[in-house]
Amino acid sequence: MKHTLAVLVENRPGVLTHVSGLISRRAFNIESIAAGYTEEPDMTRITVEVEADDLYELDQVVNQLAKLIDVIKIVDLTGEDTVHREMALIKVAATPQTRSDIINIVEVFRAHVVDVNKETLIVELTGEPMKIDAICELLADYGIREIVRTGKVAIGRGPKPAKDS
Repeated sequence: MKHTLAVLVENRPGVLTHVSGLISRRAFNIESIAAGYTEEPDMTRITVEVEADDLYELDQVVNQLAKLIDVIKIVDLTGEDTVHREMALIKVAATPQTRSDIINIVEVFRAHVVDVNKETLIVELTGEPMKIDAICELLADYGIREIVRTGKVAIGRGPKPAKDS
């Protein structure tokens, strides 16, 4: 089962390396990882999606992460009422004959064309990972040249922030 963890850490060099290294040393595959500043300048939030066979294995990783000196708090968002998104940039081959078809697909997915040249379009899409997978499947017929995905980010619904959980 995939589990989404919000890991609040001190905003210091090397912390992301320590967190990802600890997870990989425990033989977990990191499905997705995204890190960025928070509302507090001295804190970074790392959203990690990992595959764990059972809760015991997940608890082992969470307990090990909690021992890292720079970790402030860990919140398991799995099964919680959350909003989660991913962003993707997709470079698609485009000819004058296929350009309008590609733009129609982009509009259906409420994505945006952010760059155009003679040979390609760059599409920006934010949404759930399944939505990004779906547009990639359709655009593959036109020739995807490159894809960049941010990784999943998630936030709990309601007024309570993760740091207060």
